[in-house]
Amino acid sequence: MSLNEKLLSPLVTPGLTFRNRVVMAPMSRHRSVNTIPGPSVATYYAQRAGAGLIIAENSAVAANGVGYVDAPGIYNTAQQAGWKQVVDQVHARNGKIFVQLVHTGRIGHPLNHEGEAPLVAPSAVRAAGMMRISGDRHLPMPEPQALSIAGAQAMIDAHIQAAETAIALGFDGVEIHGAHGFLPEQFLHPHTNRRTDRYGGSIEHRSRFLLEIVEGVTAAIGRERTGIRLSPFAGLNDLPPYAEEAATHLYLTDALRQFDLLYIHLSDQSSNGRPPIPQEFLWEVRKRFPNLLMLAGGYTAASAEAILQSGLADLIAFGRPFIANPDLVERFRLNAPLTAGDADTFYQGGDEGFIDYPVMHQDPAPCGV
Repeated sequence: MSLNEKLLSPLVTPGLTFRNRVVMAPMSRHRSVNTIPGPSVATYYAQRAGAGLIIAENSAVAANGVGYVDAPGIYNTAQQAGWKQVVDQVHARNGKIFVQLVHTGRIGHPLNHEGEAPLVAPSAVRAAGMMRISGDRHLPMPEPQALSIAGAQAMIDAHIQAAETAIALGFDGVEIHGAHGFLPEQFLHPHTNRRTDRYGGSIEHRSRFLLEIVEGVTAAIGRERTGIRLSPFAGLNDLPPYAEEAATHLYLTDALRQFDLLYIHLSDQSSNGRPPIPQEFLWEVRKRFPNLLMLAGGYTAASAEAILQSGLADLIAFGRPFIANPDLVERFRLNAPLTAGDADTFYQGGDEGFIDYPVMHQDPAPCGV
């Protein structure tokens, strides 16, 4: 019997079948020059098509939501052509791929935006910290412009349009990025949301922006093709802890159950020195949400298998192990050692540290189970 029996077993849903429960987590690799995924990006994802599901890195739904230098978008025809090549190459290796849709809100810099579009956010609250721009320079993030109600609706519509575009390009589904301190979580959080209109104040009102995205996306492409990522308690991108954090995310969980979307993906950042998601909170989400629950956060094959066997999760997302191990699933199947990655090339660089990591066999494509 395999040590990773559950991890490597297929998962069948009404709309999709995943050949194993190993998910390649969405990771920003910053290789999309001028926001356009190039041939190397297609090679990178195709090399990792043995995953039960690839969630492609967060891709901006609008020009003012790119955030980081050389991060991709999905809002113009050049970007879309690049993503079409990615999808085609992953599907040629019998892989499944979603794209993560993002608007970074106040996290970014206008110099990383097409036309130097200004930052936008729920309220005019500047994020602490510096942002890398072209030329390997670092500048403070400026104060964002507060979105009007019409502006917030435009951002919701941008997510819906991006989801429709993704399906038209051949993606198997989309993941809405409601985590890591980007625009939807900025609406959730009282530090960054100081509004008094329908998008601010109570938990219900602060959740409305994200839930209207979910409502629109599921209506446009189907609930069976829609997932969401959340990161309660992580405190990323200058979001401090707040008293209603657990209550906010449990309110979201109940609402997401009503939308019947495919999965909730919870990102635990404790392996990066952030507070963990408490186990009792995870079990509460599991109790409230009957569809798929995906967990990410520094898992090994052994710890992932244990979580799956416990019934707490259905899918486990792996990030950094996939960077240096294109054939990660095969290595799990054979209990083979993993290659260590070069941290200096995780978030910048060219093909080195991107598509040049070795595989155990010449072609890792058939490594799914």
